[in-house]
Amino acid sequence: MTTPPTVSLIGGGPGAWDLITVRGMNRLNEADVILADHLGPTTELHKLCDLSTKQLIDVSKLPYGKQVAQEKINDLLVEHALAGKKVVRLKGGDPYVFGRGFEELTHLAQHGIACEVIPGVTSAISVPAMAGVPITQRGIVHSFTVISGHVPPGHPLSLNNWEALAKTGGTLAVIMGVKNARAIAQTLIDAGCSRKTPAIVVQEGSTESQRSFRCDLGSLADVIEHENVAPPAVYIIGDVAGL
Repeated sequence: MTTPPTVSLIGGGPGAWDLITVRGMNRLNEADVILADHLGPTTELHKLCDLSTKQLIDVSKLPYGKQVAQEKINDLLVEHALAGKKVVRLKGGDPYVFGRGFEELTHLAQHGIACEVIPGVTSAISVPAMAGVPITQRGIVHSFTVISGHVPPGHPLSLNNWEALAKTGGTLAVIMGVKNARAIAQTLIDAGCSRKTPAIVVQEGSTESQRSFRCDLGSLADVIEHENVAPPAVYIIGDVAGL
């Protein structure tokens, strides 16, 4: 009996190769074809599996740089799975946290291909932790919100209610928000957040290139610009950032 085609959709974690899950590492070792983003453990895949036995396909979407169309990625997944290959789709962080993972799963399902989802450690929580900041802390904050800063407040494609976010009383974790940090910070301040709200920005968290800068909401954008912070980076806004 022929084995039905299956794709493993893996979250690779925040960057360090050894922060992928054991299940994710096992699937990489079993794979014939790996379609990999630029985030997560991509640059250190040789520590996770023998690449000489695998076809590695770079499908990166670099911020304001190289872009592999999502439609092309979808087609490659189907092509290799229907060819009988063991296919892994390796994404940074968690595949369902602003990762288009569900779009890929849906496309595969439309072609009769099963998709195994293997969660990953999202940078929104793990990166601040590695910089010494807990996303929550007893007696200080009872909630946190993970926010995409890919488009600025007021943009026609923005789905965020920034005025409501300013009033949650919880920690705000912003990913993909480097370019729009000034607009985001000012919108939160205009909606009632204090300029003195503690903040921290962490670039390339969990890797040897990790850098972090503590500041406050009012100076967040200036710090990002002065320190030449570039993606990937996460910034945390809230009292926990001052611990």
